[in-house]
Formats: sequence, structure tokens, C-alpha cells
Amino acid sequence: MDTMAPQFATSTEPGAVAEDNNLRQRAFEIIQTRSFGRGDIKLSSGKSSTFYFDMKPTMLSPEGANVLSELILARLFGRGINYIGGLEMGAVPLISSVSLLSHIKKQPLPGFFVRKEIKKHGTQRLIEGIPNGSLSGKKVVILEDVTTSGESAMIAVAAAQAAGALVVMVLSIVDRGEGAVAFYKEKNIEFDSLFTAGEFLDS
Repeated sequence: MDTMAPQFATSTEPGAVAEDNNLRQRAFEIIQTRSFGRGDIKLSSGKSSTFYFDMKPTMLSPEGANVLSELILARLFGRGINYIGGLEMGAVPLISSVSLLSHIKKQPLPGFFVRKEIKKHGTQRLIEGIPNGSLSGKKVVILEDVTTSGESAMIAVAAAQAAGALVVMVLSIVDRGEGAVAFYKEKNIEFDSLFTAGEFLDS
């Protein structure tokens, strides 16, 4: 059975702008408290940095999961999205909370995640969460917790495309500002983020 594209509430609707701004401010505060830190650290890309984002404490907290999901659903309004997905493990908590909230809002948006490696037992699927493994003709948004160069989420993009999906956007919680915008522009894929690293560095 085809999944109908949901229509989500949006900040452009009367009375919704202040609520969205409040949600964004609250999400910023939670990330700043639970997930943002300064200090020498090696990133997944192999580069060194003087600041970092560990989004798991935010994504796995009840309030953090809720406010991020609200903001993401607002960004997806009117896009006719059929599925949300992402790369294990960083995107998995986010996919789950967004999908759950979409159900609560009676606008169900199913999710999937892409394995970095196919397991040698069980169903041996690269994409988990899709019963028949096909995304043929479906409009998909790939979610990510923190984006650096853009190459990590591209693994999920490529897997979804190979399964027949039309990937219309990569949406990240935080863009570190280290090349992702240019990377996805070259790939002709829309890229967006809820926050930029600069917002936290300047706070």
C-alpha cells in the first residue's frame, strides 16, 4: 500500500510563528546544555576540532526529542514527503521520534535507516524498516544529527536512491559549516539545517 504524503502544521499558519520560535529557542538551549562542548576532539571525518556536538543526550531526552521533531516536521510541511531516513546510528533516534510525533499528529510519516555494513545473518538488508526493501517512486528526506562535510549522510542518500527513492533533501540538526552546503549543491540535492555551529560558538 502506498504511503500518502502528509501535510504538517507550519509556522506560516496564523498563531504558529511565536510557537515555532519558542520551540527553536528551547531546542537551542537543550543542545547548548546537553550536547555542545569545547575542547580538542577528533571528528568522525578524521579532522581535529576545538568544539563538538554529541547530539545523543539531546535526541534521547524526552523534551529534546519532542522539540526537534516538532521543528523537523514544520520544515517538511507541504513537501509531499513519503519517508524519512538516515544512516545508523546517529540518525536512528531522530527518525524514531519524528515518525512517532507524525503518528500522534495523525499524519504518519514512516522511517527507515541505512546500515553502514550489511549483516551476515538475518535478512541481510542494507535498508531497515521498509518491508519489501523498495522505495521506488517515494519522496525521501534524509536526516542527520550533525553534518560536517556531508559525506556521511550521502551514504544514506545513495542507498535510498539505489532503492528507487527520490531524495529531495538532507536535513541536519546542526551544520558545522565545513563544506556540506557546497557538497550537496554539487550533487543537486537540497541541504538544510535547524542550526549552524556558529550560533553556538557565538553564544
